[in-house]
Amino acid sequence: MSVVSSITLIKQNDPRYPRSLFEHLRHTAPAELAALGNLDILQRKTLALFCSVKCPGDLILKTYDLAQQLREAEVAVIGGFHSPMERECLTILLRGNQPLIVCPARSLKNMRLPSAYKKPLDQGRLLLLSSFSEKERRHTAELANRRNQLVAALATAIVVSHAEPAGKTEALCRQVLHWGKPLYTHRSDLNKNLLSMGAVPLDSLPGL
Repeated sequence: MSVVSSITLIKQNDPRYPRSLFEHLRHTAPAELAALGNLDILQRKTLALFCSVKCPGDLILKTYDLAQQLREAEVAVIGGFHSPMERECLTILLRGNQPLIVCPARSLKNMRLPSAYKKPLDQGRLLLLSSFSEKERRHTAELANRRNQLVAALATAIVVSHAEPAGKTEALCRQVLHWGKPLYTHRSDLNKNLLSMGAVPLDSLPGL
């Protein structure tokens, strides 16, 4: 597959450009998006998955179970899938049949596609989406933060398995709640920081 020739650019005046980016990111909404895969997935309601780099063992097991439930329910999922727990979830989801949107924290140009992406791309159930220019080809903390804002703005609802207190994921959760989007997390004393700020226990997630 020629990645460059397959990339579609979606500018702000394109009807395919997600309105939710204007609504939540406003003046910081990206000027254009680069997409590879099935663009129809952008029209779906999606659930975003996030988890801090460090995740307690009890929550790791619960997140494995969640990923399997989402796969079996064929819920459309979006994420950057960069932290170890997020990557494990992606591995599970790629084996299913539900639509997926993967948002790398870099340009799609010259990006090496994992072999696990080929089948879901061919099946039309995977979309790679990036807001970064050709010169932004290396993952940095700044790009990851911008990517996470994009994922959260695109998603219909957000699930955070764990957010370290005072960390970047916790800050993103505050932003999500400020937007008025549904935020879910595992019911656990390890997530007291999220539950106290207004996150809803995951057993209340519709459809699960």
